[in-house]
Amino acid sequence: MTVEFIVILLLGAAAGGFMNGLAGFGTALFAMGFWLQIMPPTQAVSVVVVVSALTGLQGVWLVRGSITDHPRRLARFLLPALLGIPLGVAALSYLRADTLKLIIAGFLILYGGFFTLRAALPKMERPTPVIDVLIGFAGGILGGATSLSGVLPTMWCAMRPWPKSETRAVLQPFNVAVLAVITGALAVKGNYTAQTLTYLATVLPVTVIFAQLGIVVFKRLSDDQFRRLLIALMLLSGLILMAREVVW
Repeated sequence: MTVEFIVILLLGAAAGGFMNGLAGFGTALFAMGFWLQIMPPTQAVSVVVVVSALTGLQGVWLVRGSITDHPRRLARFLLPALLGIPLGVAALSYLRADTLKLIIAGFLILYGGFFTLRAALPKMERPTPVIDVLIGFAGGILGGATSLSGVLPTMWCAMRPWPKSETRAVLQPFNVAVLAVITGALAVKGNYTAQTLTYLATVLPVTVIFAQLGIVVFKRLSDDQFRRLLIALMLLSGLILMAREVVW
């Protein structure tokens, strides 16, 4: 590994870990923008799903009380997602690196725009079990294909009138469980070569440390500050990644 390679590798680990600790998701959204510059898509996804799942365990512990208070809510998202994962994993082999980058950039921009408009959106207070199931299923497909399992559930949960701890109590265990299954599927396919495991050993300590920093910030943010920070980080990152692929 060259110095430039290591720097990009660790920048992705730091960005992804911090967002995981801060928001309970986002490791893939931020880390993949870096790692797809130095790894093929299959290898980048193989690395990101492992670090996402392992660092996410810290966040699960953080909101464990909210998880046990609403177990059925989580199940409506998680169980359908498990059915969608094989479809996503099957699609992974057919994706090109530039296509995957554009998909990630598009989700970042859409998500940033979504939160920009969130104040004007209605709060969905009534139960929506069917939509929850569909969102979970789609999240499983995206998770298997690009490790972006949390994007759609996050957009949907953000419309619910839940405190940030309850929102995280859905998103964090959802992502951890989905990505753990994806990791197993990728391992069966033989994706975890010696080189991939070396990359994992390099990035994991950095990701864990920055996830802890993200958790510290999460605890200190108000709901409004939390939303504004997400807007700035996601929208800016998506625009930069899109410009890199389309313009440069």
